[in-house]
Amino acid sequence: MPARPRPLNFSLGQPRETHTVVSVTGFFLDCLGRCIAALPAALTAGFCNLAGDLIFFGMPRRRYALLSNLHHAFPDKPRQWHRRIARISCRRTVELGLYAFASATFSRQRIRRHFSMDETLQRELSHAVETYEAAVVMIPHFTLMESLTNLPALRDEPIMPVGVLFRPLNQPGLDAWVKRTRERFGMKLISRRDGSGAPMKVIEQGGLIGILFDQSAGDSGVMTTFMDRLVSATDLPGLIAQRYKTRVGILYTERTGFWRGVMRLEMLDCRPRSDQVVLTANHWLEKKLRSSDEACADWLWLHDRWRYQDDPLTRFRLAARREILEETLEFHGWQELPRKTRFWIRMPNWLGDVIMALPLLRALRHSRPDAELTLLVQAHFIPLLERLNIAERLLALPKKNQPGYYKTFKQWRHQYPDCHVLFTNSTRGDIEARCIRAPQRLGMIRPGKPRPFLTHAYNIPEEFILDNIHQTRLWECMFVYFGLRQELDLKPFALGVEKPSGRLHIGLISGTENDPSKRWPVGHWRKLIESLLSEKPEASITCYGTVRDTPITQEVVKGFPAERVTDMAGKTGLVEFAEALAQLDLLICNDTGGMHLANAIGTPVLVIFGPTNPVRTGPIFASPSAILQPAGCPATGGMPIDQVTPETVLKTANNMLA
Repeated sequence: MPARPRPLNFSLGQPRETHTVVSVTGFFLDCLGRCIAALPAALTAGFCNLAGDLIFFGMPRRRYALLSNLHHAFPDKPRQWHRRIARISCRRTVELGLYAFASATFSRQRIRRHFSMDETLQRELSHAVETYEAAVVMIPHFTLMESLTNLPALRDEPIMPVGVLFRPLNQPGLDAWVKRTRERFGMKLISRRDGSGAPMKVIEQGGLIGILFDQSAGDSGVMTTFMDRLVSATDLPGLIAQRYKTRVGILYTERTGFWRGVMRLEMLDCRPRSDQVVLTANHWLEKKLRSSDEACADWLWLHDRWRYQDDPLTRFRLAARREILEETLEFHGWQELPRKTRFWIRMPNWLGDVIMALPLLRALRHSRPDAELTLLVQAHFIPLLERLNIAERLLALPKKNQPGYYKTFKQWRHQYPDCHVLFTNSTRGDIEARCIRAPQRLGMIRPGKPRPFLTHAYNIPEEFILDNIHQTRLWECMFVYFGLRQELDLKPFALGVEKPSGRLHIGLISGTENDPSKRWPVGHWRKLIESLLSEKPEASITCYGTVRDTPITQEVVKGFPAERVTDMAGKTGLVEFAEALAQLDLLICNDTGGMHLANAIGTPVLVIFGPTNPVRTGPIFASPSAILQPAGCPATGGMPIDQVTPETVLKTANNMLA
């Protein structure tokens, strides 16, 4: 048998002028480690519990991130469970930190008293020594992961070259101390800054390379999922395994007590291909974290594993240099990505504005296929939005000015939204968002109106002439600012309602909920009905409106034959209203929310404008529509609506019905 190559010798590479700094720092850290190691275990464990609780209770931002991570990963677990696991995780984080110092002074005998190897690890190490077979082991962030650098101390027999990739520290003295203490039993730390050459040498000599794999890899990683959420994962282990056709395993220490554990190795059953290694390793860790409370609490939930795809300027699209999403879908057997990134949307308060916002929601769902949309909306809009299937969740806003109004929003903070988008431009909406406390609160700032509770904002340019841009397009500017690159889909929604055959069905909306100046006069409506009944004997006419519109509609239909002219104002819910509109051949109306609803579901609309601006609030969906304004009226409105004559409306209606 050929002689085994000698373990690789990696130099610390410290410049000469830093030796004094390294010496002083190393001496101080050695003293600190010896003091911690000399303390009774019960006292040290008690300190870890106390310090961990101080982190949990005394660092609200950290606590929020920790609980948010747990709530996303285990949404069905009760809040008490999340808090218990979070506290244990904080305590274990302190235990990890103290062990990093104390273990640097542990003797070989003490290491063997604290740790052991399972049979699989012992067998695989012996096999590797005998066969010179290299391997890549992936290391998760469990409490006692630092103990793995002491692996050679647990064997009396020779061991193959072992290297562990690490990210060098910026402080030279601390970096040198870490290398010296972690390499004292023969394992070598390999700087990530050295490139792939050093790891490849270890593999070529039949050695073992260890790589931490469950932290965010940032722009250098590949986009995939972990616990059903998008992450950036390192594919370096898979690339090495793919190049050298090595086996891949997970190496970790299972904690059995304070600073005590069993080192375990579990080989992964996957092809030596970079994407398969990434997916299989992440899947292994998912199963491990879900296997027991102990395993879950032992993982480092405090780190920013899911800080990804959250740049405010690209928030509304996926942006990655490299991704393996198709492979991820195939691996898990998914048809589409799980919608786990929580976008909460504060919807407008008026029906017309809600409808005009729908194209943006549709675009966001397409641009962020991982987004779960939760709409905060007036309660009476919920049945309609459920029918349109535009979001995953709908939350009813509490009634305005009721006692404890903001208490509801403070309770909602425990659902941990990732991003809160506001279509509203009100102080009330901003306070609501601040109570919910999403890490990102996005909205639009108009000139002269500050919004201090937003974390990021689109500032409308002062040169914008708002009268010349549609409200939907203005919101689109905001969405583009936050990264949207998806063209708006203005196709109407399909309600699945069939139009009745036979008679011609015409609808009228003669009222408006919020502005009397937008109402076409009752006398004009009656003249229009008389003409329609005369010219179209096959037509039936129905008047719609809210309960507040009933006095107007009663005047409009008064005296007409009931079998041909029906008053349905205040007699339908919003869904029934939408279904009725979907059966019309034409809707004639004022500038009102019902017009936007009819336009959104594909019903032809003829809209009478006067003082209001059709450029800004006219029909936006790709359905047949016509806008009538008084003769000589500017395109942006501003003239009395009664100057639109019944004859003009009748002529346009006949053209649309032809």
